[in-house]
Amino acid sequence: MLSRTALGVFRLNGQFLSVAEELARPAGLTAARWQVLGAVLNEPLSVAGIARAMGITRQSVQRVADLLVAAGLAEYRPNPAHRRAKLLAPTEQGLEAVQRIVPGHRALAERLSEALGGEAEFQRVMSAVERLSGALDALAERRPAD
Repeated sequence: MLSRTALGVFRLNGQFLSVAEELARPAGLTAARWQVLGAVLNEPLSVAGIARAMGITRQSVQRVADLLVAAGLAEYRPNPAHRRAKLLAPTEQGLEAVQRIVPGHRALAERLSEALGGEAEFQRVMSAVERLSGALDALAERRPAD
């Protein structure tokens, strides 16, 4: 059952990345840039904080964050909690790029909800994915140190 679940999640990840690339392209973004910008829309975060929230490596977030800053879509700000770990925040241009994705994102969400049989079923699927992720987090926390 674990292998089947893992293969299903890997396939789903690939499908989501493909859809994200399609949605982000008209806004001049990639899925990775959209993902990192999306993480800091509500509040600036450190690169390590973004990586933790998304379950990806700090190095990959750093690479994308640097590209966003170079493109003028994000900026580094001082971090009062840590002198060396700057906070990443979207610029006005970054916010505008993400806003251009919203109509396509909304339309896809509506079509996906219909395909799943309605909002209640979509909610059930989302809850199951969140429970699976939470269970894996809990197992990782209990794993003995190497």
